[in-house]
Amino acid sequence: MLALLQTSPPLFGGFLFVLGLLVGSFLNVVIHRLPKMIEADFRHECSCVDLPLDAERPPKPRYNLLVPRSRCPHCGHQIGALENIPVLSWLALRGRCSACSAPIGVRYPLVELATAVLTAWVGLHFGPTPAALAGIALTWALIALIAIDADTYLLPDSITLPLVWLGLLVNLGGTFVPLSQAVIGAVAGYLLLWSIFWLFKLLTGKEGMGYGDFKLLAALGAWFGWTALPVIVLLSSVAGAAIGIGQVVAARRGWSKPIPFGPYLGIAGWLTLMWGGTIGGLLFGGLG
Repeated sequence: MLALLQTSPPLFGGFLFVLGLLVGSFLNVVIHRLPKMIEADFRHECSCVDLPLDAERPPKPRYNLLVPRSRCPHCGHQIGALENIPVLSWLALRGRCSACSAPIGVRYPLVELATAVLTAWVGLHFGPTPAALAGIALTWALIALIAIDADTYLLPDSITLPLVWLGLLVNLGGTFVPLSQAVIGAVAGYLLLWSIFWLFKLLTGKEGMGYGDFKLLAALGAWFGWTALPVIVLLSSVAGAAIGIGQVVAARRGWSKPIPFGPYLGIAGWLTLMWGGTIGGLLFGGLG
C-alpha cells in the first residue's frame, strides 16, 4: 500500500484529502473545546485559592477533547456517528440540527475542507518524505491556532510550545534548515515580538499583542530559521494591517476593537512552509 501511494500522486493526494477531512473534524473539536478547557482550569484554580492548605479541593468537572460526546448546544441532542461525517453530514442536514433545526455554523465544514485541501497540497508539494509529514503536522496546528485566536484572542501554550520543540526536533537532521539556524530562529522570533511589545507599551501605555504571539513566532523561527523571520513578520504585518483597515472601514467601527495577530502569523508561516525561499527572493532579492 505504501509503495502504491509513493508511485501514484493522485492516490497519494486522495488519501491525504480523506485523512485531512477526518483530522479537520477533530480540529473543530479542538477549536471549540480547548479555550473552554483553559477557562475551566482557570476558574477551578481561582476557586481553590482561598481554601486552607489541608482542605479538600472541589472536583474539577470532566471536560476535555474526548468527554463529553458532542451535542447540539441548543437542545442537547447527542451527535450520532452518521451526523458526524465530515462535510457530508452538514450538507445532508442542510446546516441544521436534526432534532431542533437550530443552525450549525458553516465554519465546521469549511475547517474540514480547508484541512483536507491543505493536507493534500502539502503532501503533494513535498512528496512522500519526512518533510511532508512534518509540514502536514505544522499545517494542522496552524489551522487550530488561527481559528482559536480569531475567536478568542488566545494562542494556547498547549499548542504553541510543543510546536517550538517539534520544530527543533524536525531540524535535527536539517529537514528545513540547519539546527543552528532553528535554535537562533526560536530565540530571535520570541525576542523580536517581545521587544516590540515592550516598546509599544512604553510609548503608549497599552499592550499591542499577547505573549502567545511571541511563542508562535518563536515556533515558526524554530521551523524555518532566523532568516525566514523577516518574511513572516512582513507578510503577517501587511496582511493584518490591510484586513484590519478593511474591517474598520466596512463596519464603520472604531479602532479600539483589538485585532488578533495570530491568524496572520499562522498564514504567513504556512506560506513560508510552501514557498518561503521564493517569497523571500521576491521581497528582499533586490536588496542584496
